[in-house]
Amino acid sequence: MLSRLSIRDIVLIEKLDIDFSSGLSVLTGETGAGKSILLDALSLALGARGDASLVRHGAAQGHVIAVFDVPRNHPARMLLADNAIEDDGDIILRRVQTADGRTRVFVNDQPSSVTLMRDVGHALVEIHGQHDERALVDPGAHRELLDSFGGHLGPVRATGEAWRHWRACEQEFSRHRAKVEAAAREADYLRAAVAELTKLDPQPGEEADLAELRASMMRAEKIASEIHDAQDVLSGPSSPLPQLASLLRRLQRKVTEAPGLLEDVVKSLDEAMLSLDAAQSGVEAALRATEYDPRRLEQAEERLFSLRAASRKHSVAVDDLAQLRDTMAADLADLDAGEQRLHGLEKQAAAARETYDISAAQLSSLRHAAAIGLTKAVMAELPALKLERAAFIVEMASEAESRMEDGIDHVEFW
Repeated sequence: MLSRLSIRDIVLIEKLDIDFSSGLSVLTGETGAGKSILLDALSLALGARGDASLVRHGAAQGHVIAVFDVPRNHPARMLLADNAIEDDGDIILRRVQTADGRTRVFVNDQPSSVTLMRDVGHALVEIHGQHDERALVDPGAHRELLDSFGGHLGPVRATGEAWRHWRACEQEFSRHRAKVEAAAREADYLRAAVAELTKLDPQPGEEADLAELRASMMRAEKIASEIHDAQDVLSGPSSPLPQLASLLRRLQRKVTEAPGLLEDVVKSLDEAMLSLDAAQSGVEAALRATEYDPRRLEQAEERLFSLRAASRKHSVAVDDLAQLRDTMAADLADLDAGEQRLHGLEKQAAAARETYDISAAQLSSLRHAAAIGLTKAVMAELPALKLERAAFIVEMASEAESRMEDGIDHVEFW
């Protein structure tokens, strides 16, 4: 029930607090007394469309607070729980309307949306006007009225949970089936690509190593001929070293015969021989350093070409080829395992659907029983209203394949 209504700066009302007691409360007054303003204010707190014209003239904003005392099993509390709104007592709806047209909504002092406020308001209050539609003639509300009469809150909630679980299972099954079907279409390509990359066996950093080796061997090839020429001069048939060595030996024998004459010459020739020997050793070392196997160069170039061709084919860097191979292999494994998982998800969805069907069938049985009881209860009230010849009919249509969140029944009062 509505236990309190507080209004601040709405239309002509500056400040008003009304506490309602249990039972029937009637607000009376002559035309223009402000009864409709109270209804407008209450409607604002129940999620009606905001309007800057509702703010009292001269005020920056107005607000309305409606406090409701309802049972713990009331449908409004289910809405709060579904939207993670704390609910440990009264339900408090607060609406702030500013003079510039902006509006703010609070449910149990937590910022919320107008949509949630409206849904909670519909669960709490039904406003009847002279020309308003009545819930009694609105087929959309008949099933809720029947469930309320029959006390079906628990079964309705259980059926809704079973429906949501079933739909979640169906969606997961559909998503996984789409993935498996897409993977199956690519299976031949994946198998060929994995086989190709496994045979190629790319290694991290291999491209850089091969490129450096290739460049080094090509540099060696370019300077090898000059080094060979130097070797021919120093160590070949025309090398001056044997003649210089022979000359040095002869001059060394003559040094004692002409003191002071040949010592500098012998010394210079000896140093020249040492330098030439060092040069000869250096040339030989350079030759060893620049030795390369033309076949090895060819193999390096072929390997580098293969790696780069695979890189272009798969649109990834050479260093990423190994990771691509592993990813594709994992996708293939997922395809094999995915079909097994798909079968499991299908069984899970079927089990969830069966659980829902059982819950919905039980709820439907309760509704049929409640429909009989409601019909008898309403018919018993009609004679006192001088409606002895009137009839009240609860028409129910149940379709097992028409699975909805709140069951399989269509309810309409006649």
